[in-house]
Amino acid sequence: MEFLSILYALSALYFIFTLWKRYDEKRDQQCYILDYECHKPTDDRKLDTEYSGEIIKRTKNLGLLEYQFLLKAIVSSGIGEQTYAPRIMFDCRESCPTLEDSITEMEEFFHDSIQKVLDKQGLSSSQIDVLVVNVSMFASVPSLASRIINHYKMREDIKVYNLSGMGCSASLISVGIVRSIFKTNKNIYALVVTSESLSPNWYTGNARSMILANCLFRSGGCAILLTNKRALKNKAMFKLNCLVRTHHGAKDESYGCCIQQEDEQGRLGFHLAKHLPKAATRAFVDNLREISPKILPIGELVRFMLATFLRKLRQSSSNKLGTTLPKPVINFKTGVDHFCIHTGGKAVIDGIGKSLGLTEHDLEPARMTLHRFGNTSASSLWYVLAYMEAKKRLKKGDTVLMISFGAGFKCNSCFLEVVRDLEDGNVWKDEIAMYPPKSLTNPFMEKFGWLQQEDPSTFKLENLL
Repeated sequence: MEFLSILYALSALYFIFTLWKRYDEKRDQQCYILDYECHKPTDDRKLDTEYSGEIIKRTKNLGLLEYQFLLKAIVSSGIGEQTYAPRIMFDCRESCPTLEDSITEMEEFFHDSIQKVLDKQGLSSSQIDVLVVNVSMFASVPSLASRIINHYKMREDIKVYNLSGMGCSASLISVGIVRSIFKTNKNIYALVVTSESLSPNWYTGNARSMILANCLFRSGGCAILLTNKRALKNKAMFKLNCLVRTHHGAKDESYGCCIQQEDEQGRLGFHLAKHLPKAATRAFVDNLREISPKILPIGELVRFMLATFLRKLRQSSSNKLGTTLPKPVINFKTGVDHFCIHTGGKAVIDGIGKSLGLTEHDLEPARMTLHRFGNTSASSLWYVLAYMEAKKRLKKGDTVLMISFGAGFKCNSCFLEVVRDLEDGNVWKDEIAMYPPKSLTNPFMEKFGWLQQEDPSTFKLENLL
């Protein structure tokens, strides 16, 4: 009898030990964002209305109809006058870039933001265990990741990932890679470097679907420092609770809506199809369907399911009368405090806001980021997050939903928990008091609106020059 008692006791202790071990291992697999640093290029790279016009004038393959199309696009874009362009634009060489132009653009960002984020945390480059770099439209040999390793003299055993072609959603893909590594490696630091190289990607043709990218994208980047060290959890800024990736590359329409290709004259550019909004909506809906159960309270999920069920019951009788009942809307604000939206354009921000039932207060960070920095591709989410931080909106225990879109077509999202009160201005530090401005209207129409009155049959390029 005593033997059986001892056996039962040992079994119980083993069971408790196993549970504790699994719980303890899970604690070492958490993903914390220690810090991040957005890149703010120098003022001599600011792209105002006057110089934007000069660049367009230099693009000889454009005519009046293209000028009118671009004017309409930039006026409604939500982009202001203080965004940044690569130096090649100011040297009047955007139509003939060199390899050195692309490398210099990237290294200017690397050497600034990476050093700043390491200094802020008191770390040396030799302490970084994982490096993930994502730049979609420029790949060099050696890789950009190798250039960073060489410049900062990082360790020989560092785990390195260099991503390309992932589009504007690439930074969350990079964070996802780090999260996976953290599950099998304890007590390590990871550095994510996200940006886009604009120097080699200026389109010199006149296809409308491809010249649009010329006026939407701007220079920027961000370096993000992450860890799974349990001892640093209270020092961290955010804890990553979940990350969901949705990829519709198997659908031909989605795959081809956002793609790098040559036009009929063989000029390389970035094609944005008319059905892009439709593809983005499909990916967005599928992504929300997967992440909703992970981030929303059970009460809201049950309410939504009941509302959906009741609508189906009532719809059968409504069909006889020829009426359609409105679809139930899930309230994401029951589980999310802040919404960090990709600055793909004013239409993207408006669309997400309408779909999620967000207020202007919720959309303000994305709108202001688009106005001040433009669409900086994969790094844009972090400028939006920095705006929230500079406005002192992020308090301990708050939650943030980050949503991004990218070529492929992809929609990626992640759910962050704020670990401590945040109020560092980051890239907004010196100018946050000026935002939001009284008006977001840019002066393009005021300066170039006369183009809308011109007649294509009589218009001459000299009129613009």
